[in-house]
Amino acid sequence: MVVSRAPSVVARRDLFALLSEATGVTVISAPAGSGKTVLLRSWIEEADLRDRVAWVAVDSEERDAQRFWLSVVGELRSAIGVDAFLERLEPTPAFEGGAVVERVISELGSLDQAVVLVIDDLHELLSQDALEQLESLLARRPPFLRVVLTSRREVRLGLHRQRLAGELTEIRSADLRFTAEEARQLLAGAGVRLPEESLALLLERTEGWVAGLRLAALALAGHPAPERFVAEFSGSERTVADYLVAEVLERQSEEARRLLLHTSILERVSGELADTLVGSAGSERLLQALEEQNAFVVSLDAARTWFRYHSLFADLLRLELRRAEPEAIPELHRRAAAWWETHGFVVEAIRHAQAAEEWPTAARLVAVHSFALYLDGRGATTAALLADFPAAGAAGDPELARVFASGAVWRGSLADADAYLALAERNAAEVPVERRPRFDVMLALTRLQLARRRGDFDAAREAAQPLIAAESPPAGEVGLDDDARASALLHLGTVEIASGRLAEAERLLEQGVELARLGGRPYLEVQCLGHLALAAGRQSLTRARERALKALALAEANGWGGDRVAAPAVVALGTVDTWQGRFDDAEEWLARAEQLVLPLLEPATGLLLYLAKGRLDIARGRYGEAAEAFREGARLGETLAAKQLLRVPALRLLTQALIQLGERDAAASTLAELEELAPESDMTRLALASSRLSSSEPQAALELLAPVLDGSVPSFPLFLVEAFLLDAAAHDQRHDAAAAEASVERALELAEPDALIWPFVVTPARAAVDRHAPHRTAHGAFLHEIRDVAGGSAPSARPVESEPLREDLSEGELRVLRYLPSNLSTADIARELYLSAHTVKTHMKHIYAKLDVHRRTEAVERARALGLLAPSTRLR
Repeated sequence: MVVSRAPSVVARRDLFALLSEATGVTVISAPAGSGKTVLLRSWIEEADLRDRVAWVAVDSEERDAQRFWLSVVGELRSAIGVDAFLERLEPTPAFEGGAVVERVISELGSLDQAVVLVIDDLHELLSQDALEQLESLLARRPPFLRVVLTSRREVRLGLHRQRLAGELTEIRSADLRFTAEEARQLLAGAGVRLPEESLALLLERTEGWVAGLRLAALALAGHPAPERFVAEFSGSERTVADYLVAEVLERQSEEARRLLLHTSILERVSGELADTLVGSAGSERLLQALEEQNAFVVSLDAARTWFRYHSLFADLLRLELRRAEPEAIPELHRRAAAWWETHGFVVEAIRHAQAAEEWPTAARLVAVHSFALYLDGRGATTAALLADFPAAGAAGDPELARVFASGAVWRGSLADADAYLALAERNAAEVPVERRPRFDVMLALTRLQLARRRGDFDAAREAAQPLIAAESPPAGEVGLDDDARASALLHLGTVEIASGRLAEAERLLEQGVELARLGGRPYLEVQCLGHLALAAGRQSLTRARERALKALALAEANGWGGDRVAAPAVVALGTVDTWQGRFDDAEEWLARAEQLVLPLLEPATGLLLYLAKGRLDIARGRYGEAAEAFREGARLGETLAAKQLLRVPALRLLTQALIQLGERDAAASTLAELEELAPESDMTRLALASSRLSSSEPQAALELLAPVLDGSVPSFPLFLVEAFLLDAAAHDQRHDAAAAEASVERALELAEPDALIWPFVVTPARAAVDRHAPHRTAHGAFLHEIRDVAGGSAPSARPVESEPLREDLSEGELRVLRYLPSNLSTADIARELYLSAHTVKTHMKHIYAKLDVHRRTEAVERARALGLLAPSTRLR
């Protein structure tokens, strides 16, 4: 079979010399299509090293350390020879990678001539154990073992010792770019001669990228007007596409052309899948041949069973398919959808069913799998799939209508959700009998979602009860009902938080955590833990922080640190730090929360965010910004059925900000609304007492506060501290120093266990607090801390143990550790370090284990105590 005449391989003499002179470790790091593999293979041929090279192609997303080392040892044995003194490595359940490395180092110490170990596509090696073991091998490399590593990303191994010793050779993308002379040779190999101006233009357009130059060379071969082609290659994409299709695709054999066109609808293709689309066998052989001949087909695994097409080439193929065989496209998508579904790739199956306009098939797949996608943290994927259905797609399909209703709740379109739910309920009898139980469960869950989002707490409780009370599957099994029950517990728990029934909320959410763990649903677990943190915030800031950090650690470990699922935990941390006077930290948390919280989609969490922001603004003296934050919170509460519950805290704090701004009429108007919504609540009494104090009416303030202080009006510890401080301010206005001192002491007693500082900073009882003598209180140290914060310092760091580590952190772990004090998510740290998120998560897991901590903040404090991190630059 002849595919087309590919450009010949250019002998890159300078790079060959660099590779030949390298005696230790060589790293070739550059993007895909930069010619890394071609360079190595041509150098091996040039240097006649074929019989002394162990070539290991790392499998795609390789996470199995044993499989990796089996390949390494097997290839090394082949390179050394059949009588190799390197012992064969057999698979074993008790694999010890460290022992394998020790054996390789020991046995290769006997080499008397060089062997080259090439590890191609190192970026695909995702096993942290294997990477650490490889790092150990490189650090203690036998004298005659030379190692070459290729990667699309920066190689993050501890190679600094080799660099300092002059044993590290590094080749990067800039080194791999073709020069004008090399581009000329490449074109000449394809029979192309270009004037200097055209060559310079082509080199400029491709920026020396090898794959781009090869594409141009293939198209230019035999072209009657090469200069015109180059000019148009630098012009419109459509013109380029027309030329490349004509000059590249049409030169393939009919068999190859059919394969390429019919599989161009896929993002990745295997031989079996290609056979299904082409309608004949032998596709894998043809794909492998195309790859071997550099026809823009790239294998994705070492076994060369999965392939992708260069993105530009794939675009051109799809363009030509639409031009040449438009009638074949729907059938190709139908076949692809069936194949993906049979092999368990649901999202791919749905997308191809939609592309084929096989709406019943796509609807069935979405209805069956959308909940599982959400539970896997892929709500955005589901939303994108729903967006590709026609506008009237749900009209005749109750299952799809139910999914559309859930999607409408997810994006905050409540009127649409009502309409879709009504449609689903009206046509429920059309659901096949075998799918009716699932449909009923999901319909109930969607009603619960909608009621929660609307703030209709009674309706939410009613919708949740059948789901929570449903019988569990047999012992040891986890079914749809358990997943739905865990979701129902989450939704109902958040409803009870907003209702102020915190004990009930904690009970429900703890059950939700247990079920989520049992079912292996970390996405649900993160949400339950985050809302548990919010529930705990009014009772115990310490417990709230612990739960929030646990939720955030789990979210980051799964790559959801930047997902809205992490929002409750981040809001909780910002809230806790605000209450505890850690205003710089709170500023960072709340800035991050603003990126995560979509208030119109999650009004209750959005309200808590606005309350925390406003409290922080008051502490910073930004009363205008505080008032606006509280107004936003009040507006959110107005959109909900239970506005009397959710607007009250925002209106109470808004009154406080307006009093500080001197806007007495606005404050009076807000107080009037507050009294109408909750005339006897602790919130209303605190707001009225603040107003009376601002008008020098201390006796009226004392009368308002008395029922809160004696417990006849229920309140939470956080607000009791404020109540005692307002009481102290009232007594101060009455010149009753003893009573004021007693109230300050009581406030300190309530506040110290949770290091509650915010009320002391913003209180009108500042004079009484300042007058409180540290030597006459049981809370002297805490009082000093309050005064430091009021003066602009940060609270002191809590002491941590500084016992020496049992095991040192690796270089990779230290690099990750240095980013932990920042507010960067796991994904952000990965981008900063050019690592995968999985690698960063693994480093963090090892860091926590070695430091004997469980949370990110604990790791930072422990590392600072050990001198692994510099002390905080904030005032202490």
